[in-house]
Amino acid sequence: MSRDWFAGVLAALALCLAPLAATPATPGADGATSASDVVSAARGYRASLDHLLPFREHAVTRARETAFARRQLLADGLASRREAEIAEQRLAEAEAALSAAQAEIVQADRMVAEATAAAVLASLPPTKPGTITVTPLLTRFRGSREWSLAHVPSVERFFSERFHHALPVSALGQTPAHDRLGLDHRNAMDVAVHPDSPEGQALMTWLRAQGVSFLAFRGAITGEATGAHVHIGEPSPRRAARAG
Repeated sequence: MSRDWFAGVLAALALCLAPLAATPATPGADGATSASDVVSAARGYRASLDHLLPFREHAVTRARETAFARRQLLADGLASRREAEIAEQRLAEAEAALSAAQAEIVQADRMVAEATAAAVLASLPPTKPGTITVTPLLTRFRGSREWSLAHVPSVERFFSERFHHALPVSALGQTPAHDRLGLDHRNAMDVAVHPDSPEGQALMTWLRAQGVSFLAFRGAITGEATGAHVHIGEPSPRRAARAG
């Protein structure tokens, strides 16, 4: 399999996946994206990454083989140091691309969970401040305190003092993934802890004591932890469609 052929396959795949990854969910007649459309878009985005991952993995395998061969040739005096360095650089680039794809998959799983939970929330009656709602997929607390990203340091301080390591923030404010799904996440923060873990339980207890709203996602599917995280702030509203 030649490098040119493989590069062509990657280019074709990128062209196929780009519209899916870059296009927000289709707005409804009222100018807002329906919860079911957001779920479909999130799952489609996740599926596109599943298709991309094997190509990224293969690229790493090929680059690793090439780098190894160049090192051997260099040791035997049959290749220049520059050729070996280029091979090592390409390996590093392939590994970085694979890591980025894997990170996007983790983020996509969280987005699927969040989109699925949004559909659940849409079916529930409005709640009053101080109310906590628990379903198999999520726990929602509606706090009375106004939240903004300016309060992030206080959350980080609590967590680091309690658990002696940094708060595992997975999304701070708006991200490309939220853009793709048409969700407004500008004033929210996601924390990569399972709500049923000791860290998740402690974080939610502290947030409730502070009167800070949160959504805790156990996953997109009952019984599976994929995408589990704690969203701090109000639920991400769906953005209205842009004019034109």
